[in-house]
Amino acid sequence: MDSWVRFNAQSQAKERVFRAAQYACTLLGATVCRSSSGGHMHLTISKLEAHMSLTRKLLRLGNSAEALEAAKRSIHLKDSVLRLCLTLSHLNRAMYFACDNLLWASKTGLLPTLDQPKWSQRSFRYYLFALIMNLVRDLYELRLLSESEARCRATKAAAEEELHTVPCARSQLQLLLSVLHNNPSLLLDLVKNSCDLFIPLDRLGLYATGPGFVGACGLTSSLLSILTIVHPWLKLKP
Repeated sequence: MDSWVRFNAQSQAKERVFRAAQYACTLLGATVCRSSSGGHMHLTISKLEAHMSLTRKLLRLGNSAEALEAAKRSIHLKDSVLRLCLTLSHLNRAMYFACDNLLWASKTGLLPTLDQPKWSQRSFRYYLFALIMNLVRDLYELRLLSESEARCRATKAAAEEELHTVPCARSQLQLLLSVLHNNPSLLLDLVKNSCDLFIPLDRLGLYATGPGFVGACGLTSSLLSILTIVHPWLKLKP
């Protein structure tokens, strides 16, 4: 119960719940669309999805400032690769949220003359670059942990004077799986960012996958985000 109280108290958690519901609607709408008799239901689901999206935009008002503060913190990291990836990611997230705020104002009638398609494309470009930086960071962390694990195994093998070897490709795969198994926060972040990547790629027309696949990816990443909020130790740091 205490975990649920902490979870519900955070606006980020509420936004993640609405995000999961939005992409569940996207997935459900794509499924219903295949049915010849689902026209009315598909329209209802599309309206619900639009309401979920607008609610999420409301909950994200002011997130640009939070992203800028995160960029200020990450710029002081000692590791140059992490410093570059995280700072660029936070800055692009700040720009993405700023565009998102303008779109919310336009959809609510505060900025009726705003070119929504143009600003939507801009927001997804910032979102895409932020995700790319996050994935680069994940792969960098995976490489560091894999090298450390490989050194430990080599030292242990030398101490035990093991003479047998494992095929290189299989050995590397086992090493990666072992590292990901021992670092669930990195595994979750890698899967979450990989799923999210397909959303801007589809919306920008760079790699069309269809609403069904986008809905499945968005729902999966949303559930993983909720999991890291409920269990903070699963969130990748810094």
